[in-house]
Amino acid sequence: MREILFDTETTGVFPDHADEKQRDRIVEIGCVEVFNLERTGREFHAYINPDRDVPEEVVRVHGLRGDFLKTQKRFGEIVADFIEFVGDAPLVAHNASFDRGFINAELRRLKMAELETERFVDTLAIARKKFPGASCSLDALARRFQLDRYGFDLASRKGPGGHGALVDSRILAEVYLHLKGGREQRLVFETEETTMSDAANQMPIELVRRAQRPVPLGARGSTEEAEAHAAFVAKLGDKAIWLKTGS
Repeated sequence: MREILFDTETTGVFPDHADEKQRDRIVEIGCVEVFNLERTGREFHAYINPDRDVPEEVVRVHGLRGDFLKTQKRFGEIVADFIEFVGDAPLVAHNASFDRGFINAELRRLKMAELETERFVDTLAIARKKFPGASCSLDALARRFQLDRYGFDLASRKGPGGHGALVDSRILAEVYLHLKGGREQRLVFETEETTMSDAANQMPIELVRRAQRPVPLGARGSTEEAEAHAAFVAKLGDKAIWLKTGS
């Protein structure tokens, strides 16, 4: 099953602020393709010009300043590539309502169709159900599942600019795998993909009894060979197996 793990970085938390000048915008989007919970290596990533300032407290989170973002493409210039990449796959995000709200706000500005709520899978909701009462932030889950074993630098995420949409999506892909049952769940997917030919090969073998010949086959040896065989059997005594079978 193909799914898209994704994350966004923004200028704040209010994409639909009453004051248009105060509306927050997406400044980065990262997507990771997984198939049967395993990363395929295909990714989509873009920095985005929000056409507004970036508050300093937000810069401390993702490290993206206005002077850099002004040199990037606007959302309308990357949206076609984004839509093509995600296709019709389910969209998996941590606190999905936040990212869905920002993406759909950008799509509305472009008078484009919004992404349906039913397409989104929220890993935060899954984690809270699995670990009630525990911290279920993406960083907390990364520590719980010891993702530093897979090369993720979890310590650096505590510092300024430690978060980014693409790296968060990569971390989320691994977290999602663990939330869904880990490597064992991936083996279930592989089992479900057994082909028809494989299934046929696993069916029990039926042995078909051959019908008896209407006329037994005649002796294949010559008269001399039969006489030599009889002389050999006679030397073996009355317990020779050939005497019991009549051969």
